Amino acid sequence: MSATLSPPAVLRGATTATVDTPDGPFTVIEAEGAVLSSGWTSLPEELTGQIHPSLLAARFDPAASAMRPVLDAVARYYDGDVDAITAVRVRQASGPFRAHAWDVLRTIAPGAPVTYLEYAARAGNPAAVRAAAGACAKNAAALFVPCHRVIRTDGSLGGFRWGLPVKQRLLDREAGRTPVA
Repeated sequence: MSATLSPPAVLRGATTATVDTPDGPFTVIEAEGAVLSSGWTSLPEELTGQIHPSLLAARFDPAASAMRPVLDAVARYYDGDVDAITAVRVRQASGPFRAHAWDVLRTIAPGAPVTYLEYAARAGNPAAVRAAAGACAKNAAALFVPCHRVIRTDGSLGGFRWGLPVKQRLLDREAGRTPVA
């Protein structure tokens, strides 16, 4: 995987890199060793809208940038080490439920997707299925906060900002099945 590094236009002190993956170009916005936003696009501007305004306004120390470990984790993930992404630090901001729900997403094991109902229960409020789905929808750090591991009760995929084919391939890869292009 090759990476193109550039500073993002909006985030002072953050770094952007785009790498090629089997699921298409994958871009990461990182600051001080933590992922602020990521997704299957070659356009960083498609990622900044998901970043909380408090983080957009922050100044980050460019000397503390640590993009290489993040990109290495992406490469290892695509090479079959689907747990490699769990060690990557992520920095997102929101209210208490959503922030906790993002932490809970990181505990869902690869190859063992849960339903939105199960996810809401794990997040501490089984009645908050819509809030749990909202946490998935507002997740800026795709792959590293694996919202793709949440599916509908009937077993169908539900939604995914980066497209249902990408979600299916991620789930297949994590279940040890060969993803279909």
